[in-house]
Amino acid sequence: MPKLNSTLIGLVKKILFYLILIAIWELAYKIGVDWLRLWKPYIFPSPIAVLTTLWSLIIDGTMGIAVFASAKRIFLGYMLSIIIGIFVGLAIVRFKYLDENVSPLILGLQTLPSICWLPFSILWYGLNESAIIFVITIGSTFAVSIAIESGMKNINPLFVRAAKTMGAKGFSLYWNVIIPASLPSIISGLKQGWSFAWRALMAGEMLSATKGLGQVLMVGRDLADISQVMAIMIVIVILGVAVDKLIFGRMEINIRQKWGLDKA
Repeated sequence: MPKLNSTLIGLVKKILFYLILIAIWELAYKIGVDWLRLWKPYIFPSPIAVLTTLWSLIIDGTMGIAVFASAKRIFLGYMLSIIIGIFVGLAIVRFKYLDENVSPLILGLQTLPSICWLPFSILWYGLNESAIIFVITIGSTFAVSIAIESGMKNINPLFVRAAKTMGAKGFSLYWNVIIPASLPSIISGLKQGWSFAWRALMAGEMLSATKGLGQVLMVGRDLADISQVMAIMIVIVILGVAVDKLIFGRMEINIRQKWGLDKA
């Protein structure tokens, strides 16, 4: 019962926080647009206009189609980046030659904005789904690879020595000791890769997609409908927070509990 009460209190505090934010937004709109006329309504929308636009996009099905198209692309691209990133990260950890030569290259490529890969993807694949999925994959892979590499390199060497003393080696050593010990760093890298994947998705959709959240956002820009732009941005933030809380957040909590850092 005390836990339920604390959960309800926490929920009320969060709702109150966002209501205050919306109230500040509405006040800024009133001052800047209605009273002082510093901005035009098509430059700075009110929260009511954004919510109305968001509701209309939901009702006419535009939002559902866009979310489904974007979710499908990011799922495929992100899964591919995890597979490739794990393979590259393990190879770097296993072979010193790759570590000395590929690691600096990956660090350099990670700093490259995802949109820089778009010309390559269009030339190689054309203006289609494959081009966007390629940009997502390449934009997220390096973060995953670095997470795998750093996670496995930075585990406590006492764990490995103790495991070897007890007879663990080869696959057993990796599966039972090295991978579990490096999971916190790996999950952090997966979260970072997810954020890179979202940025790559938006870059790809804004420039080449026929449907998706990025395309709807660009339609709002072309029509000078700032309410639609803000509505799409809010949906993107909500989706990002939801995935973080429901997937990565739960994974982090489970890992912390297994490691004794949090109470179950």
